[in-house]
Amino acid sequence: MTQNQNSAAASQKPESEGRRPEAGDREPRAGTPFHSGFVCILGRPNAGKSTLLNALVGEKLAIISPKPQTTRNRILGIVHVPKQKDRPGSQIILLDTPGVHRPDSSLGRKMMTEVREALEGCNLILLIADVTERPAARDRFALDLVKKSGTPALLLLNKIDRLSNKQDLLALMDEYRKQHDFQEIIPISALKRDGLELLLDKVIQALPEGPAYFPEDQVTDQPVRFMVAEIVREQVLLATKEEVPYSTTVVVEQFEEGKRLTRIAATIYCERDSQKAILVGKGGQMLKKIGTAARLQIERMLGIKVFLELFIKVRSNWRESREFVDGLDWRRQLEGLTSPMDITRLPRK
Repeated sequence: MTQNQNSAAASQKPESEGRRPEAGDREPRAGTPFHSGFVCILGRPNAGKSTLLNALVGEKLAIISPKPQTTRNRILGIVHVPKQKDRPGSQIILLDTPGVHRPDSSLGRKMMTEVREALEGCNLILLIADVTERPAARDRFALDLVKKSGTPALLLLNKIDRLSNKQDLLALMDEYRKQHDFQEIIPISALKRDGLELLLDKVIQALPEGPAYFPEDQVTDQPVRFMVAEIVREQVLLATKEEVPYSTTVVVEQFEEGKRLTRIAATIYCERDSQKAILVGKGGQMLKKIGTAARLQIERMLGIKVFLELFIKVRSNWRESREFVDGLDWRRQLEGLTSPMDITRLPRK
């Protein structure tokens, strides 16, 4: 890992311990007003929250797949907005959250805890809705969280690139206006980056004047080892079908960096022997496919050659085990790690 990455990790030790930085952690910039604050991205599964996070930050921080409940943890992304003629300099701290749903397992309850913790103390909520789907009871569940929070909110109507009839969009906007007093309703396409400049303007206007909470060269507080685990899980999601993707999780057991090669060992947990057989595949071909695709992504992220070794273990009904699910939280995992490599953050490129 580069020296810049290690220095970023050292400077952000409070965040590695799971503490949200306070307004006084970094001095305000001299000169013209500077805006900063925490913005929670909220919505149903597959509404496009992670796509929006990645688009605004300009880095792939959150994994993406067509399957619901891809995001299981809240993911912090930092948008550094330089001062322009008609826009003040700003730092927007985005909190991507798991899809809002009614939990039916320990994993589901942990995901909803992540949502509620992200809402606490945030300055603004971005409620994102998929315009290709009509509002339903699941949308009201997310809307109720917005109302109970009492926090100002913008409504983002996402995936407008898939709409052929603009009248449908206008009708949807009218429908949502009746449900809540949003500060703004903004049609966007996170995938096509349509409407994001307008969104940035509205977010900056809604945030208070304040200091920069993070250094300019930092885009997330996530440890690299957690991002590696998520990349492996993303490939499992893309390569497998039916129940297998939802029954798996990934833990990085070993992360050793050398000058020319980084060695990583990770375990894919599933719940049944039949799922393990699918993950291994005939002659080990499925596991090889997952490993190769993940390794290439990790190499692009780290900028160094990677030796990735994957193992598969069966842990029956792990999603129902509160102890196991809590142990998957990267903040909890960091408590037992002391090497500088273990707390390295991904810097801004």
